[in-house]
Amino acid sequence: MTTPTKSEPKHDRRNRGVALTCAGVFVAMVGMSYAAVPLYRLFCQVTGYGGTTQRVEQYSDTILDKTITVRFDANTNGVPWEFKPKQREVTLRIGETTEISYIARNTAPTTTTGTATYNVAPALAGAYFNKVQCFCFTEQALEPGQTYEMPVQFFIDPEIVNVPELKNLKTITLSYTFYPKHQESAQAPAADAAKTQKLGG
Repeated sequence: MTTPTKSEPKHDRRNRGVALTCAGVFVAMVGMSYAAVPLYRLFCQVTGYGGTTQRVEQYSDTILDKTITVRFDANTNGVPWEFKPKQREVTLRIGETTEISYIARNTAPTTTTGTATYNVAPALAGAYFNKVQCFCFTEQALEPGQTYEMPVQFFIDPEIVNVPELKNLKTITLSYTFYPKHQESAQAPAADAAKTQKLGG
């Protein structure tokens, strides 16, 4: 029987250390992968990066005489719904709060759940597109044939007129895209289906 050498315990400890380090790195990478999308979404919402609109709790207290037109776009990607805005565009005064609605109807024979993402074009205008109420990043469950109306309340921040790149901007496009629940589960917080009697907020 071979007698263990003195170097073997150090070697074993070194292997265990390497294994624990690798396991720690793996756990950290998994954690970061789950956190990456929510953190990126938060970054976009704070900065308006990539045409992400801003979420606010109160209306603008300044309304300008200058008007701007907002167009509405609706898309689906893998969810069996008919999805469209009730109106294609609206012209409003900058700083004026306006409410419009989107309509979604489930065309599948089973209940399906989707989550909406959104953006604004041009992207730079996203930092000045303020939503008071919306249905984004929330799971929405529709029964077969069910139709829901989803309100969006918003205003354009009057500060937009002080941005040189946007001083001649006449039109902004707000676009929503619905994805199946399994594709967007990392982005959308879980929501109780019983709360979807009317989509909003």
